[in-house]
Amino acid sequence: MQETREQILNILKKSGEATVDDIVCALRDLRGDKITAVTVRHHLNELLKSELIATPHLRHRSTPGRPQHVYELTDKAQEFFPDNYQHLAAGLLAQMQKHVSPEGVNVIIEGLAADMAAEAKINAHTLPERLDQVVTYLNDHGYNATWEASTEHEGNYVLYTHNCPYHHLAHKTDALCGMDMRLIASMLGVVPRMLSRVSDGDTTCAYLIPVESSIADQKS
Repeated sequence: MQETREQILNILKKSGEATVDDIVCALRDLRGDKITAVTVRHHLNELLKSELIATPHLRHRSTPGRPQHVYELTDKAQEFFPDNYQHLAAGLLAQMQKHVSPEGVNVIIEGLAADMAAEAKINAHTLPERLDQVVTYLNDHGYNATWEASTEHEGNYVLYTHNCPYHHLAHKTDALCGMDMRLIASMLGVVPRMLSRVSDGDTTCAYLIPVESSIADQKS
């Protein structure tokens, strides 16, 4: 991101909200230059277009003068600031594996996958339609997923996840890969077969989705 815009985001993060004049003063203190209000407004407009700051509201002055526009961050802007989620998740996972039996860990993972599958609300009838809905859900959660008809296993499908949202953790345990397998199985009503996975050094996680088991499940 352009440096001045990043600095404006940091100013708004610290202050909660600010006018153009507030931001100009803060940038001059930070940088030691004479940045103008015109330049700041340009950067604010770009941040508005990117939905990183909210549409400004008016603040009436306590002294004579025209009201000023006040700017603040959107929820989307929070993605640009560091968080401790990865460290927290790693610690919780390590403690769970230390103090809970393998069977208990599996129960927790299965429960989490079931909750996520319920959240997805997959309601299509045909397997390709379900795959479309599954891919939409996975992409909303950072997996960068796609699917296609299998060229090596004729009549079946392959689901790919090109990004691992847990890449900092997945190499430490198979539990998260197992959770993804259960999640996909629950959403599709089909038990997939792992063809490749990122935690093993592959470029994608690939799951073979067999059509025959899907048809059997629908008939049962």
